[in-house]
Parts: sequence; structure tokens; C-alpha cells
Amino acid sequence: METDLVENKQILFKSYTNEYVKETDMELKLGSPMKLEAPKGSNAVLVKNLYLSCDPYMRGRMRDFNRSYMPPFSPGSAVEGLGVSKVVDSDDPNFKKGDFVAGITNWEEYTLIHKTSELRKIQQDDGIPLSYHVGLLGMPGFTAYVGFYEVCAPKKGDYVYVSAASGAVGQLVGQLAKLHGCYVVGSAGTSQKVELLKNKLGFDDAFNYKDELDLESALTRYFPQGIDIYFDNVGGEMLDATLANMRAHGRVAVCGMVSQNTRTDTQSFRNMFSVISKRITIKGFLQSDFIHLYHRFLEDITSYYKEGKIVYIENMNHGLESAPTAFVGLFSGKNVGKQVICVASE
Repeated sequence: METDLVENKQILFKSYTNEYVKETDMELKLGSPMKLEAPKGSNAVLVKNLYLSCDPYMRGRMRDFNRSYMPPFSPGSAVEGLGVSKVVDSDDPNFKKGDFVAGITNWEEYTLIHKTSELRKIQQDDGIPLSYHVGLLGMPGFTAYVGFYEVCAPKKGDYVYVSAASGAVGQLVGQLAKLHGCYVVGSAGTSQKVELLKNKLGFDDAFNYKDELDLESALTRYFPQGIDIYFDNVGGEMLDATLANMRAHGRVAVCGMVSQNTRTDTQSFRNMFSVISKRITIKGFLQSDFIHLYHRFLEDITSYYKEGKIVYIENMNHGLESAPTAFVGLFSGKNVGKQVICVASE
């Protein structure tokens, strides 16, 4: 076993902010020298981080408030997020050196993980990239799966609208909807992403919401018969415009609200009466509510991927130092697909 001291590179969170998140809200530093071993009696595992996930929910952890479903980051500590790692040393009998795991880790080269019950051991498959375990087979993929099947309660022939459709979650929702026999339209923020939705991800149609002066009119144009299901990753004006275009007994799955990341005020909705007149169901959800379905999800999505029924798009940045730039890019639409940081090779 390696016992030489290493200077562990880390991305530290600096301070809380209600403004647009900036790269300078984080900093790259060398941590205290550490041994590459899990202390005896700790029941912990020491991992080498390979892939780190950039996810919009992490923005909420950069505010000092308690209304979120996740606690805020601690200023001066390493950023925490989902990742794929390789076990370097273990004091937990359930894990051994060389195992690949997915779960909560830190934005650093090596992490000592004490909450090993929250780690998932990865069964390597040559046909599936390891990085997909923070995307397609990880939290974003599971969110899409349970959000669509369990929350949206889809029926064949439903008219489905997906916002932020080229992102980590939206791209899979649209493909699952197509497999279910639905008509699917997605929106995104660039012409490149719109073409991707139509030509690679198989959406029936797509549009650039930035080109539309009136979102309500745009949705009426793309859904002249109305919308049965709205998978909402945006919130705000997009949600309001969609409510005006929903059909009777429509379902809205509220997954994310990326448009609200820097808002500190309340926002009025003009079309909320539609919820009554059209008997619309609006339901927020967390993927963790459905964790009992995780194994079924892994089997289904793995099969779909291997059979060529779905594809998945990653935006890969290389090097731990690239993490702040990659994360900030999520909120200006710079990523195409799931944003991942490659920290090290296997």
C-alpha cells in the first residue's frame, strides 16, 4: 500500500452569494499532506476521485438559508458533490481496494468517505463509460426516469413539453417520452442545442426560447392541441406560459427552477387560474423519494442504452482546476448535455 504523503488538490467554497455564481466564489488550493490510507477503526474508505458531477442543485448550497432540501456548503471547505471514484484503501469490509464507487464525494483528488452506506458499488461494464454513473446511470438519469414515469404518469399519445431539454435530465426525459409513444417538443438556448434535440435525441420538434418574444404564443404554435405533460427544469416565466397551454387534466413535474437561481424576490404568475379550470396537477419531486426503484431504473436504462434505443451526451472538462469554470457555465448555457469533470484516469 502507498503510504507516502500527498498534497491533495481541492476546490474550496469561499463564501455565500445571492448574485450570479462566479468562478471566484471557489478557489483551487493544496490541502494538508495526507497518507493514502483509511485509518484503522474508522470504517471509512479512501477514494481517488475520477469524475465529478456539475449539477444545478449545487447552486442552492451556495446560499446561507435553510429552505433547500440540501444543507449549504461550509465556507472554507471543499465543494461537495456527486462523483465516481476508485477505492485506494478501505476500513469497511463492504469495499476493497480497486472497487469503483459512485456517491457523494468532495471536489478534490482524494477523499476519505465516512458515510460508506451512501456509496454505490459500480459493476464495470465495457459497454458503458464510467462517467455515465454521474449522468445517465446516476442522479440525473434517475431523476428523469422517476420524474417521467412516476410523476408525469404518461399515456401513449400524450403531448409532452420539456424545458432545458438538452441538459443532463431533459435529454433523457424526451427520449423516454418518445419510447412511450408520446409527441415531444423541447426548448433550449442555442440553435446548436435545438438541432441536437431534433437530429440526435429524436425529439419531434424543438425551439430556441431566446428567439421567442412571447413564450405563450410560441408554445401555442408548437402545441396547437395543447400540452398534456410539462417536465419543468426552468420555472418562472416558462412555467407560467406553459400553464396557459396545458390541456385538461395536464400534469406538470417540477424538477428544477434554473431561472430562479439569482432571484431573491417573489414572482407573480398570470396563468395560475388554469390550474383550476383545467384541473392541472403540479407536483414537485426529489429523486430520493423513489430510491426503491433504483435497481429497476438501472436495468431498464442499461438495456435501452445497449440496445441503441437511447443516447446520452456529455460535456467533459479535464482537470480539477477546470471545475469552477465548468460549474459556472451551467448557468449561462455553455454546456451541451451532462457536465462532467474528469479529475484523473482509472
